[in-house]
Amino acid sequence: MQIDIGIDEAQREEIAEGLSRVMADTYSLYLKTHNFHWNVTGPMFNTLHLMFEEEYNELWTAVDLIAERIRALGVYAPGSYTQLGELSSIPEADGVPAAEDMVKELVSGHEQVARTARGVFGPAEAANDQVTADLLTQRLEVHEKTAWMLRSMIQDQGA
Repeated sequence: MQIDIGIDEAQREEIAEGLSRVMADTYSLYLKTHNFHWNVTGPMFNTLHLMFEEEYNELWTAVDLIAERIRALGVYAPGSYTQLGELSSIPEADGVPAAEDMVKELVSGHEQVARTARGVFGPAEAANDQVTADLLTQRLEVHEKTAWMLRSMIQDQGA
């Protein structure tokens, strides 16, 4: 059936392409966070282990929400490691970093997802796609807050 939601096909495809990049970054960050949850060691083990678990659960839910929005726009969501890897801008972890380096990598990852999400606002706003804009706003709030909280764990006095 033809999709007639008030957003033309070219716009839907452009928005879905951007959301696919957000989804890939989110999935990559999910995988990295889950890896760190399993492998963190040191004096902050319990705090980080629990915090990483909350974060990867939130990210897992977000992947589904993003994929469902892509499908609602009439485009297939990326669904393989190959597709997600090609779309993601988040590097994989190199080995098992020290706990503080894990936190730094996750801060960087959350900031990257925020930057990727911001890049989709233009096409969403041009298409008058409030649903995608709302989803992006919610994702930005989560990633910016999580980056702040992680950064605060390792940052000295001041900022």
